[in-house]
Amino acid sequence: MKKRKFGMALSFVLAAGTILGACGTDDAKDDGKTGDDAAKNFKVGMVTDTGGVDDKSFNQSAWEGMQKFGAEFGLAEGEGYKYLQSAQQADYEPNLTKFADAGFDLTYGIGFLLEDPVQKIAEQNPDSNFALVDSLLMDENWNPVWLDNVANITFKEHQGSFLVGVVAAKHSKTGKVGFIGGVDSPLIKKFENGFKAGVKSVDPSIEIISQYAGDFNAPEKGASISATMYQQGADIIYHAAGGTGNGVFTEAKNRKAKGEDVWVIGVDRDQHEEGLPENVTLTSMIKRVDIAVYEVSKLAMEGNFPGGKETVFGLEENGVGIAPTTENVSKEALDLVEEYKQKILSGELEVPMTDEEFAAMFK
Repeated sequence: MKKRKFGMALSFVLAAGTILGACGTDDAKDDGKTGDDAAKNFKVGMVTDTGGVDDKSFNQSAWEGMQKFGAEFGLAEGEGYKYLQSAQQADYEPNLTKFADAGFDLTYGIGFLLEDPVQKIAEQNPDSNFALVDSLLMDENWNPVWLDNVANITFKEHQGSFLVGVVAAKHSKTGKVGFIGGVDSPLIKKFENGFKAGVKSVDPSIEIISQYAGDFNAPEKGASISATMYQQGADIIYHAAGGTGNGVFTEAKNRKAKGEDVWVIGVDRDQHEEGLPENVTLTSMIKRVDIAVYEVSKLAMEGNFPGGKETVFGLEENGVGIAPTTENVSKEALDLVEEYKQKILSGELEVPMTDEEFAAMFK
């Protein structure tokens, strides 16, 4: 997998929950549809990564955003909006092509693993619009590739991960916590380094164990890695591993049922229910992929497709943060989260994204 850099380009910041008018480029796709006709005839598709639409995490959140969009504008599932699930990476290109050939107005590639497939299929279908979630199109020299028919949607995952790191530090009783990533990549490094920075900012003495599964759809690997971490003394594990993270919950629930005091921090959506009935979800780092999919779909339908730009969702846009379910989080931890959140928003605190930035912050 080629290395990528993020945030290299001038960002087009879209406030979550707010529709921005007249923000498309002059050469954005305009099919002449307006008002009710635009909603009636608009078709939007979604190609999942290998985690699947029911991964209880990233893909599922994206699909929930598309379902909300479809319901609000009266689109029929399977016709006005639909998804194609990718069982393997070889499915990405043919799935994207199917939507383009079927005349869909907008097709989402969910996850950075679809970067190259989205670029290839978008270049082959210049009259079709695409949106890449979680990455920018890059050439072999790490330079951004701006295509007018591709919207690039990214998040400041490191900011939200910092906040759940604060929670982990305030709740760890063993002084040891873990991080499990899906695929070792610049994107998932943002989760890891933000989390580690949050932990260390609260208590520098806490030990952090990190490991990557190499897969976003391997629950058995998540269970195995987390079992080792819990055995090593970690009492809280934060996962950024998609479907692989389901195995972390399974392992934690099995241990808690036997009386062990262990916790999981979920990712992408509020994963409180994944920890039931043993109640092992301490909190979750929510990443509002649902908001991003809804907002960009609406912009495209209105003729304001943000092609050739980077659309960024961070704390300021309410695009990342901690989950609304806080029954297992102490008031002291929540107060400290708010304190650090304000420092990040004011610019007083810059959260690291890379290993190098983390090392420089705690040298």
